[in-house]
Amino acid sequence: MGKTYDAIDGRLREFIEAQPVYFAASAPLADDGHVNLSPKGHKGSLQVIDERTVAYLDFGGSHAETHAHLRENGRITLMWCAFTGPPTIVRVHGTGEAVYRDDPRFEELIPRFAEADGPGVRAVIVVRAKLITDTCGFSVPFMDYREERPLLREFLGRKSDDEFAEYCESKEFNHQSIDGLPALPLPLPPRKS
Repeated sequence: MGKTYDAIDGRLREFIEAQPVYFAASAPLADDGHVNLSPKGHKGSLQVIDERTVAYLDFGGSHAETHAHLRENGRITLMWCAFTGPPTIVRVHGTGEAVYRDDPRFEELIPRFAEADGPGVRAVIVVRAKLITDTCGFSVPFMDYREERPLLREFLGRKSDDEFAEYCESKEFNHQSIDGLPALPLPLPPRKS
């Protein structure tokens, strides 16, 4: 059944890179805090950086729960499940950090995402694995992938960078999480041209 791995390589890397959707989970330290689970997608928006590090593009939206949790405690889990082929679930439990647009590392990381980079990128979330596991996905249904949804790109693509920064500031749960933790550093730093 389930196995633990020392590295994301070979079969695991191929599996992760082939999945069109994955999930990011984080939580505050408070016992009564809200656990956050977010679906992620967009082809090319996740990259395996090395055998123990993955990173994904964080696009603008109405919430920034993951940012708040990473700022408070750094805990994050990423999960991929097979909706086609053999039943498999892969999890990377680790620590994460948001690399924002004014951080020199942003300019080093963003070329890795050339296929997915575009309007509305707030940060690159870098996750360093502490535990890498796979388990059976016997209860995960078969589902057919049809195509990417263009809605987010279209919506954010109509905004200039300044308008995007204003949009981020206008959303209540970008300033702070639903539990009141600091979330995005606002105003959002501009992207370099």
